[in-house]
Amino acid sequence: MRVELPEPSAEARAHSERLAALIRAEIAQAGGALDFARYMELVLYAPGLGYYSAGTTKFGAAGDFVTAPELGFVFARCLARALAPELAGGGDIVELGPGSGALAVELLLELERLGVLPERYRLLERSADLRARQRNALLARCAHLFDRIAWLDAPPAAPWRGALVANEVIDALPVRAFALREEGLFARAVGVDARGRFVWREIDADAGLRSAVERALGDRFASLPRPYLSEVCTLLDPWLDEVTRTLERGSAWFIDYGYAHGEYHDRARRSGTLRCHYRHRAHDDPLILPGLQDITAWVDFDALAHAGEAAGWRVAEHATQAQFLIANGLGEVFAHAHAATADEAARYALAQQVKALTLPGEMGEKFRVMVLRR
Repeated sequence: MRVELPEPSAEARAHSERLAALIRAEIAQAGGALDFARYMELVLYAPGLGYYSAGTTKFGAAGDFVTAPELGFVFARCLARALAPELAGGGDIVELGPGSGALAVELLLELERLGVLPERYRLLERSADLRARQRNALLARCAHLFDRIAWLDAPPAAPWRGALVANEVIDALPVRAFALREEGLFARAVGVDARGRFVWREIDADAGLRSAVERALGDRFASLPRPYLSEVCTLLDPWLDEVTRTLERGSAWFIDYGYAHGEYHDRARRSGTLRCHYRHRAHDDPLILPGLQDITAWVDFDALAHAGEAAGWRVAEHATQAQFLIANGLGEVFAHAHAATADEAARYALAQQVKALTLPGEMGEKFRVMVLRR
């Protein structure tokens, strides 16, 4: 997928080169080939340098991509209606990866209108820059609710009940990349060429990767075409266990783009699911612009369901985003907002927001919602 990308500023280039130097040093320590999962972790989360750790704008029109909450209030108001029964008897909300704070703002305001405010709304955010943006957004519109709001550095240590919300979080978990070839299974790693550029390397698969791939592919391991490139998220099970361990009673809500029903490792998907986002351009080269672009992998919702069951959860709901929104008051939300808006331009924008959230070619079928309960 070749895409023309805007040229970064000199300052951004210098920032990227500092991160690249750090990664090159780690590649040298690793003997010339660094597993892709470690590379992905560094480019996204290296302190002060990684994409999510540095202070660049990521969300919205001025950033690199737009999430559902950034489009407007419709998504959050429908999600609030789905969460309302969970919070009717009390409880908290813990939001993972709250981004700009747009979802927290709209959820709190809608839950207030519905009369089911959470006792606490806690945002798990490690980035100081993003915390500041979230704080400003919440103070601007939810200052009267600020005594309920708190930030976390890690999942709650004490037992709690309520709802965990993760919108576009799992796609940013580092994944292990692999290649199936006639010669066997290989781990895809990152090396450095003679000009200092990052390049793909393939090394023999270790036992951990082989086990994860065989579990993910099942009978398809032998029948998939060669070459076949894809990914497995070996962090998913321990990550899910960690973020839900103290949630004694309630639900966990995961919204992300991904595949289910055995479609993740489809025969036709021979190049994997890695996607990069830079200035609203999507492409598939994660080895360029380190620290300046987002890198994601589509979510394997079958694997998420298995991880949830292994951690003591049951899958209570699994639907496309369009199905989920329609089932949770999309018609009512749209009708009420449309009637309350006299401005034709605003009505048009509202209609466009709903289309982006629900149409198959937009977010409607690419995004899925999975709810786990216990």
